[in-house]
Amino acid sequence: MSREKEETKDISLLGDHNVAYPSDYAPQLLETFINKHPERDYFVKFNCPEFTSLCPITGQPDFATLTISYVPDMKMVESKSLKLYLFSFRNHGDFHEDCVNIIMEDLIRLMDPKYIEVWGKFMPRGGISIDPYCNYGKSNTRWEAVARNRLEQHDMYPEKIDNR
Repeated sequence: MSREKEETKDISLLGDHNVAYPSDYAPQLLETFINKHPERDYFVKFNCPEFTSLCPITGQPDFATLTISYVPDMKMVESKSLKLYLFSFRNHGDFHEDCVNIIMEDLIRLMDPKYIEVWGKFMPRGGISIDPYCNYGKSNTRWEAVARNRLEQHDMYPEKIDNR
């Protein structure tokens, strides 16, 4: 088996035109591939402007832009599997804060990254928008301190909210 085939042998969704979209929360859809540059620290950033979940009380839809940034170690998340996984929240009822933490926890279990952060910028309902942010740095590495610092400094200079 060639190196490329070996590194991507667990990816089954990419290029499959007959993939069914999940109707509820589906972390089992997440797939990984091997990081070819584990000796180098670098960020991978996903901008997800069409995230949708449901309010667990009213059942009304909540819309957000999610930003997922991580520094990979040995594994990386495959983007189509991430897209399908995020789609699986469409009928899932959870509060905004829970959604971003669940996503981060699932990605930590999947990849064991050096660092990861998930930031949700939810559209307002009732005149209030909610922007939960969570992060994680691997214990006993420099990324643990980076996570603490980024969290402490996270909203020191809040953005002007005029685009929602």
